[in-house]
This record gives sequence, C-alpha cells and structure tokens, in this order.
Amino acid sequence: MMSGKHFKAHEVSCCIKYFIFGFNIIFWFLGVAFLAIGLWAWSEKGVLSNISSITDLGGFDPVWLFLVVGGVMFILGFAGCIGALRENSFLLKFFSVFLGIIFFLELTAGVLAFVFKDWIKDQLNFFINNNIRAYRDDIDLQNLIDFTQEYWECCGAFGADDWNLNIYFNCTDSNPSREKCGVPFSCCTKDPAEDVINTQCGYDIRAKPDSDQRSFIYIKGCVPQFEKWLQDNLTVVAGIFIGIALLQIFGICLAQNLVSDIEAVREITTKYGKMNRTKCSKPGKSVPSLFLLDIVMHRKCFGTKKRFNRINSYCHELF
Repeated sequence: MMSGKHFKAHEVSCCIKYFIFGFNIIFWFLGVAFLAIGLWAWSEKGVLSNISSITDLGGFDPVWLFLVVGGVMFILGFAGCIGALRENSFLLKFFSVFLGIIFFLELTAGVLAFVFKDWIKDQLNFFINNNIRAYRDDIDLQNLIDFTQEYWECCGAFGADDWNLNIYFNCTDSNPSREKCGVPFSCCTKDPAEDVINTQCGYDIRAKPDSDQRSFIYIKGCVPQFEKWLQDNLTVVAGIFIGIALLQIFGICLAQNLVSDIEAVREITTKYGKMNRTKCSKPGKSVPSLFLLDIVMHRKCFGTKKRFNRINSYCHELF
C-alpha cells in the first residue's frame, strides 16, 4: 500500500550486472579470436575452398579444437554479455543452462575417466596410433605429434615400433621411403650442444638393436609417459579442474541472481506501473507517467532508489 509508508524498491545489482558483462565480453572476444585462427588455418590448407576435404584426413585435425572451443566461448560470451547488458532474462537463463550442461559433461567425463581407466587407456592408444598413420597427411597434426613427443620425451603410443603403422616409416621390404625403419625427429634425444635440429636423426634407427636405439631415441611410449606426468602433476591438474568448476558454478549463481533481480523489478512494474495518474494524482497535480515508470523499471543503476523514494514521498503528500 502507498498510504502511510514508503514502498521499498527492488533494484538490479549493477555490480553483478557489469561484472558478468565485463567477464563475458572478454570471453566473447577470445571466442572470436579462436574461431578466426581456426578459419584462417583451414583457409591456408585450402579446406574452405573444398569443404569435402574435411573428411579426407584420417587422423585428428587440431583446427577442430580451435573451432569447437572458440564456438562454445563465442556462444557463452554472447549470451552472458548481451544478456547482462540488456537485462535479457532469456539470454541469461540460456547462459546458465549452457554453462550447467558443460559443467555436467565435465563432471561426467571425470567420473567415467576414473572408473574406466583401462578403457580410456585403450582409447588413447587407438587415438595416437590412428594419428600416427596420418602423420604426413596434415601439417598441423604433424606439429601436434612432434610437440607431444618432444614434451613428454616419448615415441609412439607404447614404443618406437608403433611407427610401423605409418607407410613412410614402416620396415616392410616394399617401402621405398628414405624414412623406412625410422622415426620422426621428435623421437630423438636432444643434445644441448646442438643449436640446429637434425630432422634426419631418426633415419634407419629401428634397424639397429634395441640397446643401440636407447642412445639416440626415446624408448618409452607416450601413453605411459602421459600417465606418469599425470601422477607427478596430479595436485596441479586437480587444482585447475576444481578452479574451472568453481568459476562455472560462480557464473551460474551470478547469472541466476541477476535473473531474479530482473524478474523482481518486472513484477514491481506490473504491480505498480498503472498507479501513475490513478493513485498518484489530484486536480492540478500529477506525476508524469513515463518518469514514474522509468523509476519503477530502474533504467538508471545509480541513485534509483533515492529517486524512487522521493517520488514515493511526493505521491504520499498528494493524499
């Protein structure tokens, strides 16, 4: 009731609104950058001029990683940024639900990876071997495999002999390649004294006895090396995943809080929006309806409550 006491206005929190806006506009721009890098890489490889070539690669195209991650970041950033700026409850709810689905998928993947360790290990082995077959088919895939083998000091999925799967490196008599019975240079042990990378260091290396191979190339496979790295850095990896999960939960809570504020203000507008000339007027005196609605809708973030209470007092004085 207006008579005898002032109505307490409900406001949209500017701190939450512009925090969500600022965070998501950065996220949005990063998504655009990832998408641009992915499309540029495809353009350089001629994929955009021949879309059917997307399915020609037998292995994993790293460009997909940029496009998928960039697409998700773009959608989330757009929904959160525009939703917060325009106080659009639909976009904010979409942002919350989409972020919740991602969180649920991450949680499910983590639980499944912990429960089905052996299956994950087999799938990782299959994935690496499949990409070994396509090593020379795509320059981005080749660079990814070389980086992986150099970083984890490994060769192949479970050993150097996995490179028999590649038509250029296998040891069959019918293989005319100069790289026959060899491995990529990224399998070679590094000499700190060498400034220039010897890209031919792996030639014919697997034709030698195993005892001699140890002096020139990494013997351990990438799957066991990855498991060892994961165990050694388990605290850091767990901390990163927990941090990401907390950020997602925090984002969902902020978005839902902003949605609640917006809907509360709309409810006030619906309830009190018609009081302009009916309940707040007398002959010769009235409150401009558009001005009153502007107060109720809280179009201005700062000083709105004070202005609302001033109009409220003015209406009360009329009666």
